[in-house]
Amino acid sequence: MRYVNIPHTELNPSRVCLGSNRFGTLIKEPNAFALLDTFLEMGANFIDTAHIYADWIKGAQKSASEKTIGKWLKRSGNRDRVVLATKGGHPSLSTTHLHRMSKDEITRDLNDSLTNLQTEVIDLYWLHRDATDVPVEDIIEIFNDQVQAGKIRYFGCSNWSVERISAANSYAQNNDLQGFVASQLWWSLAQPNRAALTSPESQVVFGIKEAEFHRKSEMAVIPYSTQGKGFFSKLDKLGEKGLNDTDRDSFINDLNNHRSTQIKRLAKKYDVPVSHIVLSYLISQPFVTIPIIGSRTLDQLKDSLFAVNLILKSEEIANLSDPSINPKNARQRVKL
Repeated sequence: MRYVNIPHTELNPSRVCLGSNRFGTLIKEPNAFALLDTFLEMGANFIDTAHIYADWIKGAQKSASEKTIGKWLKRSGNRDRVVLATKGGHPSLSTTHLHRMSKDEITRDLNDSLTNLQTEVIDLYWLHRDATDVPVEDIIEIFNDQVQAGKIRYFGCSNWSVERISAANSYAQNNDLQGFVASQLWWSLAQPNRAALTSPESQVVFGIKEAEFHRKSEMAVIPYSTQGKGFFSKLDKLGEKGLNDTDRDSFINDLNNHRSTQIKRLAKKYDVPVSHIVLSYLISQPFVTIPIIGSRTLDQLKDSLFAVNLILKSEEIANLSDPSINPKNARQRVKL
């Protein structure tokens, strides 16, 4: 397993992060424990969850993912071996148009997460969404108070624009405070059409502006939806006609057609599955990138962990990134 330092921190996570939004719901507790055990046994150590995972499932226990991970941490005694991340401040699912980013709301979510995860400190705490009417100064002050209280070690932002990140970190730097150390957003070689986004009004998709920002700032990216729901693997095995309507509506566009050809060429060159190229593209970037993987089975988990060892060349990354090929002929599009 390979590891990397998140700049401006003492965190040294594995090059992939285990996402857990299905733990305790669609992935039952025994299977979740098996995934977590295998993840650590294979040398990985970075786990990501959220206070709201997966409250949208009817009949699910509130914060089921955090509570499942908390039980596993207590049972296994592996807390010191894990880089643990969770998220708070997400709007209530019954009133998604109203933000929950006051000091009291963030503190309440954080305290709940500490209890659910059965830990005294969160290594990397994410603000799950942004609300542009909340001053960045207030947010930086709130999180520095929690660092001082010993409840979190570092903090990051999920689905924030580069303008807001820059403003927040400028305030932190000018006032000798800790700023955001990482950004979590949608990023995959499978460029999504709007149909692929669950919350298009609040999700940020990685593009040219984000790439330039992270190259210059060297701020870490820890992206989600990194394999685009397995789109390129499905396309390779089934062809476009074999895809279901959701996959076609979500990911069929000219850019992804171009990328599919290049991905298959590289998979043949390196004698690896298509899925390895998709993850390696992210890991091979010129700044720290740690893809979140959403494995449902042990086979999927092992496949993703093996992909860590492949590093693509700069010209191969550039060819896959080619922004001159724009998503066309799609009902709804997300610009690069």
